[in-house]
Amino acid sequence: MQKYTVTAALIYANGPIHIGHLAGCYIPADIYVRYLRSTGADVAFISGTDEHGVPITVKARLEGKTPQQVVDFYYEQIKKAFADLGISFDIYSRTSNPAHHQLSQEIFSTMYDKGFFDEETNEQYYDEVAQQFLADRYIVGECPSCGNPNAYGDQCERCGSTLSPTELKNPHSTLSGSKPVMKPTKNWYLPLDRMQPDIEKYVNSHKEWKTNVLGQCQSWLKDGLRPRAMTRDLDWGVKVPLPDTDGKVLYVWFDAPIGYITFTKEWADQNGKNWEDYWKNKDTKLVHFIGKDNIVFHCIIFPAMLMAEGSYILADNVPANEFMNLEGNKISTSKNWAVWLHEYLEEFPDKQDELRYVLSANAPETKDSEFTWKDYQTRVNSELVGVFGNFVNRVLVLTHKNFNGVVPAKDTLREIDTKVLEELSGFPKVIGGAISNYKFREALNLVMDLARLGNKYLADTEPWKESDPIRVGTIMNVAIQISASLAIVSEPFLPFTAAKIFEMLNLDPQTWESAGRVDMIVAGHKLNPAQLLFTKIEDSVVEKQVQRLLEIKKMNELEAKKREDEIKEVPELKASIQYDDFAKLDIRVGTILEAEKVAKSDKLLKFLIDDGIEKRTILSGIAKYFKPEEMIGKQVTFLANLAPRKMMGVESNGMILMAEDRDGSLALLQPHKAVWNGGPVS
Repeated sequence: MQKYTVTAALIYANGPIHIGHLAGCYIPADIYVRYLRSTGADVAFISGTDEHGVPITVKARLEGKTPQQVVDFYYEQIKKAFADLGISFDIYSRTSNPAHHQLSQEIFSTMYDKGFFDEETNEQYYDEVAQQFLADRYIVGECPSCGNPNAYGDQCERCGSTLSPTELKNPHSTLSGSKPVMKPTKNWYLPLDRMQPDIEKYVNSHKEWKTNVLGQCQSWLKDGLRPRAMTRDLDWGVKVPLPDTDGKVLYVWFDAPIGYITFTKEWADQNGKNWEDYWKNKDTKLVHFIGKDNIVFHCIIFPAMLMAEGSYILADNVPANEFMNLEGNKISTSKNWAVWLHEYLEEFPDKQDELRYVLSANAPETKDSEFTWKDYQTRVNSELVGVFGNFVNRVLVLTHKNFNGVVPAKDTLREIDTKVLEELSGFPKVIGGAISNYKFREALNLVMDLARLGNKYLADTEPWKESDPIRVGTIMNVAIQISASLAIVSEPFLPFTAAKIFEMLNLDPQTWESAGRVDMIVAGHKLNPAQLLFTKIEDSVVEKQVQRLLEIKKMNELEAKKREDEIKEVPELKASIQYDDFAKLDIRVGTILEAEKVAKSDKLLKFLIDDGIEKRTILSGIAKYFKPEEMIGKQVTFLANLAPRKMMGVESNGMILMAEDRDGSLALLQPHKAVWNGGPVS
């Protein structure tokens, strides 16, 4: 029996699950695993939470909790949400377990004893205020690639570039806000540069990998791999198993993928299995489901670790998906711009399969895709309700109406019956083939094509108009066989729906081998009552969700404006001048008598000002901030002895003085009480 080890990315236990995570790897992985199990394969489906690394400590600091308190809360929330959605992990564990720490240290020690690490002392960023070395995510600065001012020290979330802290421009510590300094520290590096030939051989042996996966790997290899530190100066994580290494832990991307192995061991111990069958048997097929931001770690760094250790199998495939966006913008956990799984399940407790369907039908398999609530509504109403649910409901209702819920016998088959049954028999193979090749959208389309075939068969045969009960019985028998196969092939995608169909058919869940059979349900079999598989999504439901996102967007814009104002620095003072320099400036107070826009200019306003001696014309580029009519009668300060200057064909004799606010807007400099025109400012 073919063995499979299927892993789904270990998500940081610092926040809830959202639809981007689901579409990226968890639903595709579950589809694949459910199909494999249905074919009789021996599968270990492994995942859990990544509970180390800087994102955890950052979250703990923000919430005023310990890292352990943070991971304990989110582990339970995430695990429950996955279970409620029907993600069928064999085990969902956590990297904070002692057994994981032990195996991670053992693998590190094995590699160390083999001489695979380079011990290097170099300078890294250090926060003198917090008195702590700064890991990647404790440093924020300007991305050298796209200019994002809030890029992290390991990655820019705007453009996706992988970075090192020293590449950031104007870096600052997220702990104290201060500018970090460079300070020497010792760490252990995996020499990816020396391992590149073996890594290239491994990557190049998998031409069948998805284009986006191979492309990213080849890009890294073309640029030349560089040594990467496998230890960090932190307190939270797996301790480095070497003498005199207090305050150092294993790099989170060293210990996290080892979690796949430790969780497999945990599951095997609980179920009387040999874990090595799933990690050290060369005939076992290892598949990693991930999002595109984890490609390098699963295709280069983790394989390099396993090569160095020497006793583990390497991944056969890494079917990474692209990103899913939400209503025109990238999903952002920090901005709350997401559809959170636990909230969805609370608001739509009986619509797990609807979400699974929409995310699968619109999965970002080859390029980024987008989730909108309108598309969700359309797909549920027109496809699940109108096609899939409509067919199964009609079959059950008609059978109960005409045969009291007892499966009728097939009589002489006509050409239309034979053709439909022949088409039915071919569906399982092509659907299974698409799933095996990680083409889940294509497979789901084929499942819906089977439902469409059933609807067309009923529409063409019109059993409700047929007067011959024997003929009606034949039609309904054929339709029931289609329904049974539909339950089997839809189960990887819609497990709750498939279970309902099997219940209505009064049939135990069937394996993939049974799909397509024309005699799966025999004549005389008693069916259970019909029930609706899906219900329509009303406009009010969609409007509520869209309105919630609009409110979040508005709040984000206000918050961004506030942050922009807060970080805008006061300009540095100009060079010192002598009093004699200042004394040359003749600053006076005058009253605006007339104001108008300057023709053909969007910026200039023309003022006639009473300066106490005469009336003078002054042009000022403030049309963006002031309307001409609201300026008339105001007293202003102006530079009276500025040399005349022509603008737009009009001579300006002076300069009105303004103050600039943080947001770039302007304010008049005015006396706090009325003074005589021409009064000097001193």
